[in-house]
Amino acid sequence: MVDQPKPLSAFSKLWLAFLGLVLVAAGLFFTYFGAKLAMAGGSLYFIISGIALVLGGLLIALRKPSGAMLFGLVFIGTVAWSLWEVGVDFWPLISRLLALTVGATVVALSVPLLRRAAGKTPAYAGSFILAILLGAASAAGMAGMFVPHPTVVASGEAPALTPVSVETEQKNWEHYGNTAGGSRFVALDQINRDTVKNLEVAWTYHTGDTPISPNGGGAEDQQTPLQVGDRVFLCTPHNNVIALDADTGKEIWKNEINAKSSVWMRCRGLAYFDATRPVQQPSLPGSTPVTAATVAEGALCQRRILMNTIAAELIALDADTGAFCPDFGTNGRVNLKEGLGNAPDPSYVLTSAPTLAGTTVVIGGRIADNVQVDMPGGVMRGFDVITGQLRWAFDPGNPDITLMPPPGQTYTRSTPNVWASMSYDAASNTVFMPVGSPSVDLYGATRTELDHKYGASMLALDATTGREKWVYQTVHNDLWDFDVPMQPSFIDFPKADGSTVPALVFGTKAGQLYVLDRATGKPLTEVKDIPVKPGNIPNEPYAPTQKLSVGMPQIGAQTLTESDMWGATPFDQLLCRVAFRGMRYDGVYTVPGTDLALNFPGSLGGMNWGGISIDPNTDTIFVNDMRLGLWIQMQEAAPTTAVNSGSEATNTVMGLVPMKGTPYAVNKNRFLSALGIPCQKPPFGTLTAINMKTQKINWQVPVGTVQDTGPLGIKMGLPIPVGMPTLGGTMTTQGGLVFIAGTQDYYLRAFSTATGEEVWKARLPVGSQGGPMSYKSPKTGKQYVVISAGGARQSPDRGDYVIAYALPGQK
Repeated sequence: MVDQPKPLSAFSKLWLAFLGLVLVAAGLFFTYFGAKLAMAGGSLYFIISGIALVLGGLLIALRKPSGAMLFGLVFIGTVAWSLWEVGVDFWPLISRLLALTVGATVVALSVPLLRRAAGKTPAYAGSFILAILLGAASAAGMAGMFVPHPTVVASGEAPALTPVSVETEQKNWEHYGNTAGGSRFVALDQINRDTVKNLEVAWTYHTGDTPISPNGGGAEDQQTPLQVGDRVFLCTPHNNVIALDADTGKEIWKNEINAKSSVWMRCRGLAYFDATRPVQQPSLPGSTPVTAATVAEGALCQRRILMNTIAAELIALDADTGAFCPDFGTNGRVNLKEGLGNAPDPSYVLTSAPTLAGTTVVIGGRIADNVQVDMPGGVMRGFDVITGQLRWAFDPGNPDITLMPPPGQTYTRSTPNVWASMSYDAASNTVFMPVGSPSVDLYGATRTELDHKYGASMLALDATTGREKWVYQTVHNDLWDFDVPMQPSFIDFPKADGSTVPALVFGTKAGQLYVLDRATGKPLTEVKDIPVKPGNIPNEPYAPTQKLSVGMPQIGAQTLTESDMWGATPFDQLLCRVAFRGMRYDGVYTVPGTDLALNFPGSLGGMNWGGISIDPNTDTIFVNDMRLGLWIQMQEAAPTTAVNSGSEATNTVMGLVPMKGTPYAVNKNRFLSALGIPCQKPPFGTLTAINMKTQKINWQVPVGTVQDTGPLGIKMGLPIPVGMPTLGGTMTTQGGLVFIAGTQDYYLRAFSTATGEEVWKARLPVGSQGGPMSYKSPKTGKQYVVISAGGARQSPDRGDYVIAYALPGQK
């Protein structure tokens, strides 16, 4: 005689009703938004699965075993659909399968109750075995979330390291990018792949200048310190300058400039000049000589520190005492607003380090984005490093103006500007300038022929005369704010025949990497002109083609499809799919219009001001990026006197802002899910190693976790290495390491240059947007790695830390 199943308890009945209603709710969500997606031409999976989930949920609530079977069919179909749509790509599979697998585990555990309710044997063994298998799959998926998933895995054996010789060993970090050519490469190997695990804090210094902005508009610590001899030189968000002892971090002097801007406070770096050294003259034939520069014996400022300020001054300080240089400008200051005309704060500020080009200090200037068509000009200028006297000016709107504008005139208004750091080639006495877009960034109907020539370009000028040598444009009629945002880095580009060409390499916000001949500005790798679609803005001179640097890897600039949409759950993924289908999108160069359009990468990048680091011993470059799409819409607006503040908040928090002098306001925002996560699949930021001999990616790894951020702004506290947007640069060493700190979690990390494996990390008190730097103490012989930590972008946690790391016991 077979025992009859016991009747269900009241609790079991309530459980099945609750489970069924949860599945019905999920199914209704899938059905409603799946129908919207289907009507927009998207995937039919969600509406089909939604209907099945509703029916399955109702059957389970009615205590019918067929409900579990129907859910099982949805699960099997989802697995098949997911593999068909994304293959075995980890993060897309997690988004599609994890929540449903957990649900399938719960349903499997409930099958015995359903069978008992139907008067059948419970089948405990089969149900529990299935639940264990599904639970194990869920657990494996969750465990996999804590393991990095490289986009490109390194292949082959790691090459042997090149030992540092006495002749090649680095002596000082004298320039913003370590070298005048922005290498960010350190010829030191005391700290290497084997010893880095032993790094510990050597000293910590507090600058006293915590980057806090009352309106969230732009107070950030983004500095890379300098080191010369036994001193480290710092600058702070309010342009205070500090000298520290390189071994102890003890303050030697401090000059409190306390510069102020209403919305923009930061200093990325300094410049250094030593008048006691002989002037280096160019070695290439036909180059203009460098002008001599001397300081009277015994006078102040034989060695001097130079800084741009957010108050638009160029300042020179004595490197030994911190005193203002009395022979420079007016008591050590030069007013950089002279000749600009109307240039109120914060329409014109300076944030990047000045460039020392021989004996000329070269500066650009940041023009606030999307404020109005009448803005200060983007004139580039060179000043005598000793006297501060203007030596030359390059006005992109009027090349005839080579010094100050004629009386009653100003430098041409609203021209392209150079807000990022520049590079200098002493061999040819050439300064290389990354040029941004003219104002207004997103509207080109008011632009001139010269605006179109110089916008979004790399510009080479003679450092002594300021005259143009060549210009190479990366974007025609830039309507995306796709500036060239970084200092170009010098390399000896390896040709197929074994010879090399002096070149420069740089990245753009559009995710493109360009390699140009330093002498001619001609591309050394293939660049294609591709046709692009116009928009619907009247009188806009849309460019019929745009450039793609196809001879180099394009970083985070892929053309998105619906299957690239992502979410922490299938629900926010579905909403992202609906949003994606509701926008116009034509790839990288989707022009803004009065309809809703998607930009990917957006104006944040791509790549940004942190720059590239190189390893000349292996012909490898290292690139970090961010992948944050933006949606954008131009909205017709009546003439207005309202003016955008020029705040960084406009570009980071976004929203509707007026563009005075145009018929439009612009509405921009990040392309995020309902949980505040980027809508496209991870990674959202990577570190990439590129072999310049082959122009191929050696490896690409996610960098950064969600430990100190998370959905809806809630810190998750989980070190899930999804890869986060990076803001700040890298540093490469001859010890086979590449360091980076510019993520949204609070770490300084070291990766193997050969494999991309994370080999060390140190917890910082707050996040960092600074660039790591390293030096060897001339006193103790100890190698230090230094990072400034003032707070990560989009993080409320702020500080004023400068931290040095070293190996224990080194003498």
